[in-house]
Amino acid sequence: MRIRYQVITFDASDIESESAFWAGVLGGEVDRDGDWHMVTVDGAPRIGVQHAPDHVAPGWPDGAPPQQIHLDLWVEDFPAAHDEIMRLGARVLRPARGATSGDDFQVYADPAGHPFCLCFPVGDASYPHTAGEEGS
Repeated sequence: MRIRYQVITFDASDIESESAFWAGVLGGEVDRDGDWHMVTVDGAPRIGVQHAPDHVAPGWPDGAPPQQIHLDLWVEDFPAAHDEIMRLGARVLRPARGATSGDDFQVYADPAGHPFCLCFPVGDASYPHTAGEEGS
């Protein structure tokens, strides 16, 4: 599996202030796409911010709720990456949404249940809208 880049994605109820914060910290810019923002530095993706209206700040290190963060992996060959991570023990939590432009993603859990996403460009015939079903 060849990963183009990896991005840590923060959930936030106010994605404008969250993405502006990280763009300021990293000296980057915010690329807005609805309920998703990507912070880029010199054109390269660095931090994702996803709108989560019910987000509650984690109480870590001393309280609840626990930390809330996940990994996004942009892959060059989605079908091959899907097959590989399934062989390694991942399970599909939510199939890709079937976006018709830009990027799409499929949500998985690792063997311990931690969520992560495989992200891929759409509009390229080699990238299906979904790969597999729950538990495949």
